[in-house]
Amino acid sequence: MSSTRPLAVSLTPLETRREVVVHVAEHAERLGYDAFFLAEGWGHDAGVLLAEVATRTSTIQIGTGIVNTWGRSAAGLAMMASSLASVSGGRFTLGLGAGSPSLAEGLHSHAFRAPVARLEAVAGEVRRLLDGERLSSSVPGSSHRPLGLGLRTADEVPLYLAALGPSAVRLCGQVADGWLPFLLPRSSLQDSIRLLRVGAERRESNRRLPRVCPMLPLAVSSDPVDARNVASWWVVFYLVRMGPLYREALTRLGFGEAVTALVAANHDARTSEIPDAAQGLLDELVIWGDPQRARQALDWWYEAGAQMPALTLPPGRDVADLDFMLEVMRPSPS
Repeated sequence: MSSTRPLAVSLTPLETRREVVVHVAEHAERLGYDAFFLAEGWGHDAGVLLAEVATRTSTIQIGTGIVNTWGRSAAGLAMMASSLASVSGGRFTLGLGAGSPSLAEGLHSHAFRAPVARLEAVAGEVRRLLDGERLSSSVPGSSHRPLGLGLRTADEVPLYLAALGPSAVRLCGQVADGWLPFLLPRSSLQDSIRLLRVGAERRESNRRLPRVCPMLPLAVSSDPVDARNVASWWVVFYLVRMGPLYREALTRLGFGEAVTALVAANHDARTSEIPDAAQGLLDELVIWGDPQRARQALDWWYEAGAQMPALTLPPGRDVADLDFMLEVMRPSPS
């Protein structure tokens, strides 16, 4: 029997239909996907939904993809991870990210300062707690010594990080088991993998590189117009409507002209226009088109260095559309 290339599925925080989240995870398991990642933003608590997913599945890996470091303490994240590892029978992966100013300041009441330092500190403390150690320090001046968790997992919980900027990618190489970049251009993947290697070498010479798991927006339809419309929505929504984070990252990677043209063409909040100067962003950022074209695009990502891509389903679509995308993109022999 032929082995298949590792492939995951993910959902964004914009998918707020609990029953759809669970359905996607169950259907992905039936189709042979390796992992299911659920992002947390301003809607459902990802830990609660993943606990339900864990009880409704038996083989697929599950994970947060991602939760931000502002909404919970390191101890809260470690307790969630330990609990989900237990409920799932060791199938849980903790995916962490620095989030965004809107989440940190607009939802969790934390100033968005030094996000990479925050990610490093929280990831380090979470790893200590999951490894059975105590926190490295408590409140300055406190008479109470740092605590550890009262729950130990039978297996080590993998720690994945979302990272786009150079310092964050190097940190991922240094401390993480996997890497979950979102909206990273395909042509930039190899350069970022080199940064992962730099980070790994800082820690120890024989440290394995994190597993490369780019989170890839998906827009697949038998109708080419529909596929292009969904692909355009992905790019415009995240580059125009979601603040400067992704615009700045793409500009730093050499796509400044395309980003500027895209923003200029979409002043109206109702539009999702892709001007000529930004056409290349569709192929760089999104898996889109009819099934044949989309599967070819996924092949290109594997060739570029992706080890377990995470196909990210568009929010709010009919369940039949989501099932169609999952079925046509299902894992194939390597």
